Amino acid sequence: MFRPMRRAKQQIPEEECIKILKEEPRGVLSVLGDDGYPYGVPIDHYYDEKTGKIYFHGAKEGHKIDAIRRCGKACLTVMNQGYQIPGEWPWYITSVIVFGRIREVTDPAILKEKLTALGEKYYPSREEVEGEVARAMGRVAVLEMTIEHMTGKAVKES
Repeated sequence: MFRPMRRAKQQIPEEECIKILKEEPRGVLSVLGDDGYPYGVPIDHYYDEKTGKIYFHGAKEGHKIDAIRRCGKACLTVMNQGYQIPGEWPWYITSVIVFGRIREVTDPAILKEKLTALGEKYYPSREEVEGEVARAMGRVAVLEMTIEHMTGKAVKES
């Protein structure tokens, strides 16, 4: 169902893909938007090692959530900051592309757990996370992506 990576020599192992998903703060989530147009949106994410799933948060209404409700198939692209070798111009970058299906989390306990985990990735203190979760609980959607296919690639952009 999913195409093999064309440049297989540049493919990275799954463990490295997961490391990027865990450590990098943002990616681009692509869904099937209005009138069949792709819709890609920059988004924060959290990779849960226990479940092997990716979690997002967002408004309970809008383009992204409407698209997900129509078709749960999605693609997440995350890349690291990359690096340059001093004195050389090309960048060395590693990216991960995840294909999967997204669903809304409806169980309040799981919603709070995943929202807290998302906050812990981004906020500097536990107190700030707890405060934000308390404020957001009634007005935020938490989305869960089940990974169906994942590849990672290390490239030298030259």
